Amino acid sequence: MIGLDTNILLRYFLGDDPVQSPIARRILSSLTATEPGWVGLPVVLELVWVLDGKNPSQRIAIAATVEKLLAQDVVIVEQAEVVALAVRRFRSSRAGFADCLIAASAKAAGCSRTLTFDRVAARDAGMELAG
Repeated sequence: MIGLDTNILLRYFLGDDPVQSPIARRILSSLTATEPGWVGLPVVLELVWVLDGKNPSQRIAIAATVEKLLAQDVVIVEQAEVVALAVRRFRSSRAGFADCLIAASAKAAGCSRTLTFDRVAARDAGMELAG
């Protein structure tokens, strides 16, 4: 298994660097079922954060990028089911992806609710307003 950093995924999905993007494509195309890539939750969060910073009005495109990552046969995403749940909520709400992932992670861990002071997260990410 080969760990993949955020910058590898960004160059792969964005294709925006004439030197690094072809290397990233080569890396991902070299992955196999016996030697897959591994993407941790921090990488997923950072990927969305960077993409959102580039164009925050592109929520659907950002969600589609994460879904493409999840669909890769030769890439293992840490807690893929939780990430998929977070992406679905992110796609259909105004909540930030991190808040959606926090709520989805808590639900997967068996929490009956996730408390927050963030009104948008309470309304759109599936959390409950504290207080």
